[in-house]
Amino acid sequence: MKTLTEFEKFVIEQKGTERPFSGEYVDHDAAGLYRCKKCLAPLYKSEHKFNAHCGWPAFDNEIPGAVDRTLDADGQRVEITCHQCGGHLGHVFEGERLTPNNIRHCVNSVSMVFEATPSEPNTADEYESTQLEQATFGAGCFWCVEAIFAALNGVVKVQSGYAGGEQKHANYDAVCSGRTGHAEVVHITFDPAVVTFDELLEVLFKSHNPTTLNQQGNDKGPQYRSVVFAHTAEQVDKTNKMISSLQEAKVWNDPIVTEVSAFETFYPAENYHNDYFAKHGEQPYCQMVVKPKFEKFKSLFADKLKR
Repeated sequence: MKTLTEFEKFVIEQKGTERPFSGEYVDHDAAGLYRCKKCLAPLYKSEHKFNAHCGWPAFDNEIPGAVDRTLDADGQRVEITCHQCGGHLGHVFEGERLTPNNIRHCVNSVSMVFEATPSEPNTADEYESTQLEQATFGAGCFWCVEAIFAALNGVVKVQSGYAGGEQKHANYDAVCSGRTGHAEVVHITFDPAVVTFDELLEVLFKSHNPTTLNQQGNDKGPQYRSVVFAHTAEQVDKTNKMISSLQEAKVWNDPIVTEVSAFETFYPAENYHNDYFAKHGEQPYCQMVVKPKFEKFKSLFADKLKR
């Protein structure tokens, strides 16, 4: 389960309420799936959402079996909670005639995380699958990590950026200060018919040291932490399973400290960071840090590289 912030704990575990019109999903209208922030269980589809002008996200339906109802102690309202983990979502109201379904799930934005419907690939002729997936990893400086994953067969796109912080914006200078809580990450779009998420995880764990907290080599700070931002509950399960297997195999003497969190928002890095190693391979940092890692990666995964 995701490690919650203090405010998330207040709402989800202590049954608090966020201020009206303050949540990020109040006017959200993208196509996709709303999941429980705490356990990633699917709760609502985007087609269930409507604008009730009430200050909180509103839904007039739910995924069957996803939501439990309990009468508040004062008998005035009906609380709704995640069936899987019991996390507080909000309250449900009937008889308002706002939609044909005549029901309104009034949900705190902070209780949910949104998973967008994957876009259609731009390279349909190259890949057999028409359903691309995404993965988001942090493993130190994103110049290194981007170069590695961009070379993998089945990876359609890799973009450097920032994720995992509490601030609603991110840029390189702010993230490097270590005060925003964001990590340097790569946002990967891949074809699961060519390369699986498990294979991406294998590359991730063999291309950095997951036992050093907030550090990769001489790069130190929370922005360089080892982290997997999972897009689905399945990705959470697969990541935790791989970490357990690596721990049991004693691949490293020290315990793995890789963070596993629910993906929320990705902030693309400034344009000059994209394809940095490819464009600036002679730069001293690239020669001393990126190139040795990249050469090691190529020797380990020669059969998985793009031709």
